[in-house]
Amino acid sequence: MTETLPPVGIDLFDVEQLLLTEAAEPPLPSHDAEARDRAWERAVRANPALFDGPVVACGGLERSGPHILRLSWVRVTYRHYALRRVPGATALPSLFVNVVQPTVDGRVLAARMSPATAAPGRWQLPGGSVEPPEDGAVLDEPALAGQAARELAEELGIGAAAEELRLWAVTRGENGSVGLTYLAPALPEATLRADFTAVSAAERVQGRVPELDDIALVRSPDELAALTGPHADYLEPIVRRFAGCR
Repeated sequence: MTETLPPVGIDLFDVEQLLLTEAAEPPLPSHDAEARDRAWERAVRANPALFDGPVVACGGLERSGPHILRLSWVRVTYRHYALRRVPGATALPSLFVNVVQPTVDGRVLAARMSPATAAPGRWQLPGGSVEPPEDGAVLDEPALAGQAARELAEELGIGAAAEELRLWAVTRGENGSVGLTYLAPALPEATLRADFTAVSAAERVQGRVPELDDIALVRSPDELAALTGPHADYLEPIVRRFAGCR
């Protein structure tokens, strides 16, 4: 038996099991598709780093039992989210993975997006959009943990194995976007800072701008509030929950 979740807001759900099913992209009227394409082209002119690659959107989220969530997912490309700029059109919520990376003394790593990204200056957890599986593969919870581990490695240089990451919470926030938050093993502050410095330097050597340009370690929402700039909407609830679990 399924239960209706609360109305969309900045919600945080405890979850012990995540059930995933693929769904088809809803049909789109031609006038909305044309308006979407125009909005996407304007966005690319403003930020040429934008790339219309494959990505996974959230088709639906419901509770199937105590601490069990059922999530349907849809194959789209990043262009799909330009529908948010089309009056009267409806875009599917985005779906992303992120990671709570603690220090051994109980702080949480927050990361700032670089100016070249779609959210310059925003503080958030390390992570990224969910990508669709390759042909013959499935999108299940172990695959999502693998994507979260890859984000840790690419953005922070942290080599955690997918098996070391535990699905810790599910968030739902702006535009109904759904985040799957994993908890990583704690590491010393010196290790985190050294790994981040090394991976950032390696990106610059290759002529690329790192996706993240700074990190901070916070113990509480009060410390989080001291970080200048925009914050991802899920960040404060996640930090608050982690501080309460210590």
